[in-house]
Amino acid sequence: MSDPLKIFIYPGKLFASEIPYHLSTILGSCVSVCLFDEVKKIGGMNHYMLPLWNGDGLASPKYGNVAIDLLLQKMYSLGCRKNNIKAKIFGGAGVIKNTCELYNIGERNIQLAQEMLGKENIKIIASSVGGVNGRKILMDTQSFQIRHQFIEKQNF
Repeated sequence: MSDPLKIFIYPGKLFASEIPYHLSTILGSCVSVCLFDEVKKIGGMNHYMLPLWNGDGLASPKYGNVAIDLLLQKMYSLGCRKNNIKAKIFGGAGVIKNTCELYNIGERNIQLAQEMLGKENIKIIASSVGGVNGRKILMDTQSFQIRHQFIEKQNF
């Protein structure tokens, strides 16, 4: 049997497949919601930069409310059922120091994921969120095993 295909999930993108893949991404204040249907063994991941789309222009998955909804739609289109889907959340680090609550993008991204998944009754079974360091994520879409490592800040 050959190794799973590999895909890097760039900011503003998402992916789900019934074929085994290894998905990876790198997160700072961005958040990735990883979903998995335990029965179908189908997984997917998104990578969003900002919490809410304000309605101007095109709805883009660079916004959390759009990215989470689109990832759920993709999972359902592959035959997944809501009551079989579990979630893991990563990212949302406070990589940029600021004093204004409005700019706490990482924290707002985390909160949005928790709220949206809660409203959909999708259980969050693991998370690594917040803090001050970025993360590198590697997800196996067939087993829902996710490895992550912190990225130390570099001072130049």
